[in-house]
Amino acid sequence: MSKARKPEDAPAGLPGDAAPSGAESGMAALDRGRAAIGQALKTIPNTPGVYRMIGADGEVLYVGKAKGLKNRVQSYVNPAGLSTRILRMVSLTHALEVVTTHTEVEALLLESNLIKRLRPRFNILLRDDKSYPFILLTGDHDWPQLLKHRGARSRKGRYFGPFASAGAVNKTLNTLQKAFPLRSCSDSIFDSRTRPCLQYQIKRCTAPCVGRISPTDYVDLVRQATDFLSGRSQEVQRDLSDRMRAASDTLDFETAAHFRDRVRALAHIQSHQGINVASVDEADVIAAHQEAGQTCIQVFFFRAGQNWGNRAYFPSHGREQSAAEVVAAFVGQFYDDKPPPREILIDEKIDAAALIEAALTIKAGHKVRLSRPQRGAKRDLIRHAAVNAREALGRRLAESSAQRKLLDGVAEVFGLDGPVTRIEVYDNSHIQGTAAIGGMIVAGPEGMLKNAYRKFNIRGDGLTPGDDYAMMREVLRRRFSRLLKAENANDDDGDDPSAAANRRVAGERPDLVLIDGGAGQLAAALEVFADLGITGIAVAAIAKGPDRNAGRERLFLPDRPPFSLDARSPVLYYLQRLRDEAHRFAIGTHRARRGKSVGKSALDEIDGIGPGRKRALLNHFGSAKGVERAALADLEGVAGISKTVARRIYDFFHPDG
Repeated sequence: MSKARKPEDAPAGLPGDAAPSGAESGMAALDRGRAAIGQALKTIPNTPGVYRMIGADGEVLYVGKAKGLKNRVQSYVNPAGLSTRILRMVSLTHALEVVTTHTEVEALLLESNLIKRLRPRFNILLRDDKSYPFILLTGDHDWPQLLKHRGARSRKGRYFGPFASAGAVNKTLNTLQKAFPLRSCSDSIFDSRTRPCLQYQIKRCTAPCVGRISPTDYVDLVRQATDFLSGRSQEVQRDLSDRMRAASDTLDFETAAHFRDRVRALAHIQSHQGINVASVDEADVIAAHQEAGQTCIQVFFFRAGQNWGNRAYFPSHGREQSAAEVVAAFVGQFYDDKPPPREILIDEKIDAAALIEAALTIKAGHKVRLSRPQRGAKRDLIRHAAVNAREALGRRLAESSAQRKLLDGVAEVFGLDGPVTRIEVYDNSHIQGTAAIGGMIVAGPEGMLKNAYRKFNIRGDGLTPGDDYAMMREVLRRRFSRLLKAENANDDDGDDPSAAANRRVAGERPDLVLIDGGAGQLAAALEVFADLGITGIAVAAIAKGPDRNAGRERLFLPDRPPFSLDARSPVLYYLQRLRDEAHRFAIGTHRARRGKSVGKSALDEIDGIGPGRKRALLNHFGSAKGVERAALADLEGVAGISKTVARRIYDFFHPDG
């Protein structure tokens, strides 16, 4: 069985790469990869479809699409003209799989879906994959509700969005409730109200729950809100202004003031939209900036003629890939799980623009236009987005540079060889040994890697409650046993992409393991590493100094007396932040676990004891401890407790009779 390569490994003999110790030679690996691809070529048709490069452990290395599969895959067999990155991918390839499609457009859609799902490391990857918030005007109730929505759009109603962030949608909702005072409460609260709530008092709701507005007037409000969010804001404003003047003319100044406040709220929304272009009704504006081998893509969302915010993305890609290639891959992945607008404005000339346009049109169910404006107001939007992309990338590079200096400082303090790319910090949290949790946080060149954080529910088999050293040993043993298992995994489950992904997560080797504690915690960690045979990973501990004062921390290393850093050392500040983040994560997870256990007792573990019988027992005996101490006859005397159930309860607490 072939052993899985780690991402940093590269075959010897390829330009710019070095072979890991004991690995097959670079040219031998390249020849083997070419042979595997050549073998697959014998049965690949020259039709549209998607191909996948598969590594030794079943990991999907790369997903690509082609108008003619055979011609496209053939290009990997001849190394001439291939970049170092592609040569490395070929050398890691052990198999190739294809899926044929009817058209190249279908192939593009399938490729985007597979890249998002499998996240192959040789593809351009959109790393930010969070869902986007929408405004939902519900359609499953007689009195529609206006609320923020995130996730699957399965509830009946009208969805307006996406918005760039929760802040953008919250700000819009807050003002919308002033202009269109529709209910925001849940159906259950709505049905149980007997008098108006505070939202009615501050004029954010018309209190339909208690009949303060007629169904006809409420439907009119819903229509106005729908028109405004659908892009007909000018018509809505004119209508409200006309009603305001009409009320004023009839000397109904209270009603006129009500319409005036609503008109002002709509004007407030429009005046706080930032940039607006009258000719842009529904569009996304996408611009990219490249520097130092990285790319920032800035996206502005325009819906209903309004700017609904912007967001910066930093796709993962090879240094040799152009901005046009990155934007093309970004567009395909970005709209894989969200509805495309009718127009997408881009600043790069994309070779496959017509193909992407056709694929998005099929996905959206309406015509989607991909355009690159050269002049006019739309071109100004592109320039504005490009400036934002450049500034965002500049900030990111500055932060990365500062982070790199800190990591280099950590390497110097702890005497590490080479750059630090992954630090794992461990801490435990418990109350007298109960609900014990171990927390692991991870930091690297990009800051805190929160998707790599892990929690460990400490099982405590054979542990003395409150034994911090034993708890730390259990956490580290479980974490690094998984590491060893991942590194030695064979390809028995190579066809399962999720299994390969799990192995990659567990198989990430840290450069430094930092323990929150002192000499005892360090000794416990070293004991685990010795038992498992873990080598090549530095281990250290950080403990607060006298009186637990921050700034007087002591650092513990194997075979070295404890030492402290200068109180103003940037590296010390960084280590404090890591320690505090590990503590925050561990204690937060512990509190969540403890919160789930509140209200539970030993009675919950007895078959046949539901909420009713549990309540009767607790009311009769006062506590679960009182039930445990009760005699069989006393249990039989509780209302609702039969002799059979009483015997079951008694036997549970007295297993020895």
